[in-house]
Amino acid sequence: MPFRMGKWGLVFAGILLWAPMYVPVLAQADLVGEVRAQLAQNSFSAAESELRTYKALHGVTPEYLEALSWMARGAASTKHWDQAAAYARETRSLSEQQLAMTKRELDAEPHLPIALGAAYEVLAQGMVEKEQHAQAVSLLRAALLRYGNTSIRARLQKNLNLLALVGQPAPPLQTTHYLGPKPPVLASLKGSPVLLFFWAHWCVDCKAEVPVIARLRQEFAPEGLVVIGPTQLYGYAAQGADTAPEQERAYIESVRARYYGRLQDMPVPLSKQNFNAYGASTTPTLVVLNRAGQVAMYHPGALSYDELRSALQKAVAR
Repeated sequence: MPFRMGKWGLVFAGILLWAPMYVPVLAQADLVGEVRAQLAQNSFSAAESELRTYKALHGVTPEYLEALSWMARGAASTKHWDQAAAYARETRSLSEQQLAMTKRELDAEPHLPIALGAAYEVLAQGMVEKEQHAQAVSLLRAALLRYGNTSIRARLQKNLNLLALVGQPAPPLQTTHYLGPKPPVLASLKGSPVLLFFWAHWCVDCKAEVPVIARLRQEFAPEGLVVIGPTQLYGYAAQGADTAPEQERAYIESVRARYYGRLQDMPVPLSKQNFNAYGASTTPTLVVLNRAGQVAMYHPGALSYDELRSALQKAVAR
């Protein structure tokens, strides 16, 4: 039975070429784009065909595994959890086999981290859907032990935080490096509600969230609301150009001046460690702390004014 997929706004990123004698030749760099484009057009069977064609020509490569992980995500998005879990298990198994056979680090190339991170994410989501909460937490904690020093740490932590962070004391922030005013220590803010706004200089949704946060900060000022905006260095600046840390820091300052003027006095801790601790692999990530310093809301992604206001009201009341 065909899957019905919602349109994700993905672009068609590759073209299926036919060589002489009608032998299909699919460039390795095109596979992920081909699969995502087919899924965006609700054509699950065509996406599977792309994978079979590629595998017959090239075998199991990191590109193949990233594309396979998109099959898992596609099935999950339509709530076909058994199929999603099957794709995710296959992605995880083959990815870990690749790592074992090649004896290379996970981050030696770009595709395997994406594939493996997505596999764990879909597996955990499927367990939660089947009310296997404890199993999902155990899976993610085991993955963090194994891959905690790799690029997928924040993604794994995000999924674990979605299951287990609300109601817990807020992890401390690393504040050695910062922009704007010196950030306060979170423990010193007990008694006040706090909004943590994790953002990135390249993030369009973060810029769109600024008016919402600025409005709510003013509205909840009588309640003592404190807004802190952690960010981090990514190694690149305008148009994705590789950049030294000091140059990127200067670029972030220019972005703040241009797009974050209404939050110019917001303390901005500058640390990858904060993003790892809070699992902020999605930007923006919004975290509300209640007056006791506990996490009252954890949300990867943007929120509307009404949604974020509701979360703040609950935190203030508690």
